[in-house]
Amino acid sequence: MGALGISLATMVANLSSHKAGWDERWEEFSDWAEKGQKLKDELLFLIDEDTNAFNKIMDAFGLSKSNEAEMAARHQAIQAATKYAIEIPFRVMQRSYESMEIIRAMAETGNPNSVSDAGVGALAARSAVMGAYLNVKINASGLDDKDFVNKMISEGRSIEDQTIQAEKDILEIVNSKINVMK
Repeated sequence: MGALGISLATMVANLSSHKAGWDERWEEFSDWAEKGQKLKDELLFLIDEDTNAFNKIMDAFGLSKSNEAEMAARHQAIQAATKYAIEIPFRVMQRSYESMEIIRAMAETGNPNSVSDAGVGALAARSAVMGAYLNVKINASGLDDKDFVNKMISEGRSIEDQTIQAEKDILEIVNSKINVMK
């Protein structure tokens, strides 16, 4: 969802950079598109990394537990894998929220014929943040390090709240530019 959201904003930037009569703004929109591409690439990387995080947990649960030393090593491996499985969706939250800056810029200054794409990008980015936060929370339930858990939950809640507000603001911009039956 996050990669889709920022891809839509990047598309608007690219369409805007080639809009007739906007030749002097080519560099402005190219810069936005480049920032968006970097975020998209990282979000795509995080998709695979989320799979890797899940596999680390499964591998840790598969470790032998036939004696105290093995049980302790297994527990440590599960904890380390669980922490990583919290960090990855948290990074998805961060990058998806970060994409809202570009999405908002495209809603405000991008090609007005593509403003709805910026709106859909905001919807997707918000969904990415909220979905990733669900993963942070469910994975946090199995971690012993409660200070880390409390930090991730608190920061995650803040990112989610900021993202929801950013989406609302962007949709207001988008809807103000769509002149249908006012």
